[in-house]
Amino acid sequence: MRENATLAIMFADIAGSTKLYETIGDAKAREITSRCIELLSSITKYHGGRVVKTIGDEVMCIFPSADSAAEASVQMQEDVAAQALRWGTALKIRVGFHFGEVIKENNDVFGDAVNLAARMAAQAKGDQIITTGDTLEVMSPHLRMNSRMLITTTVKGKTKPIQIVELTWGEEEELTVMGGPSFSITAKTTPSMVVSFNDQSVTLSETQSVVSFGRGATNTFVVPDNMSSRVHSRIEYRRGKIYLVDQSTNGTYVIAAKGQQTFVHRDELPIEGSGVIGLGRIVAPDDPLAVHYRQ
Repeated sequence: MRENATLAIMFADIAGSTKLYETIGDAKAREITSRCIELLSSITKYHGGRVVKTIGDEVMCIFPSADSAAEASVQMQEDVAAQALRWGTALKIRVGFHFGEVIKENNDVFGDAVNLAARMAAQAKGDQIITTGDTLEVMSPHLRMNSRMLITTTVKGKTKPIQIVELTWGEEEELTVMGGPSFSITAKTTPSMVVSFNDQSVTLSETQSVVSFGRGATNTFVVPDNMSSRVHSRIEYRRGKIYLVDQSTNGTYVIAAKGQQTFVHRDELPIEGSGVIGLGRIVAPDDPLAVHYRQ
């Protein structure tokens, strides 16, 4: 039966799957890929969606609303990140979705909205969630807060330019709103690092396993600088190790006490000892924009 419907169409796939096979071998890579696809399918179902089909290391899903697709996409990123640690890989996924009119026929969906969702997925990098400005407009206000406009561009077949938007994820405040119950359990341990900014100081612990930085008011440390993204980066305590995770436009600089300087952009870096962190710029220890860390 053929019918028209208005749905959110999502594509989620494993970033760099070819490299994964080369790094860990065919058998192990296939096992992990299958487990990842199963995880994405479970999360889709939990949020009221349906997997239309799987194509290699990619799933195509539909959801009844833009909100349910957004909530599912955040949980997909969070749970895959947690599971990747257990699997011992640097597995990442990229997600793209769009809300619009489609044609439903024989358990499949077709139409311009499907093509646009696929293009959003193609725009995404590992750890990213990409959607359109039109989709963002029909999302609930508390979900729209966790977004930033990347570019406005022309898309083949479209007369009007398309706004490409990123949904940010990974902040504790956002997880309360956007994430569902996790399909995995992450162990937490004892305090191990003190992070400070100006007169604020937080100790990473069992109850405070993440501290975040950025221009936005929801961050643990609000860094008022035009080089800083709204949700710029965070430090996480995970299974006995400390990681600096960047999700910004301009990247994060980590300057260790001994002078070693590392630039992190949309990636993560294990950190230890002491030093300073600069959001989008290199900072000195006495810079008012410097975030300090010490063990």
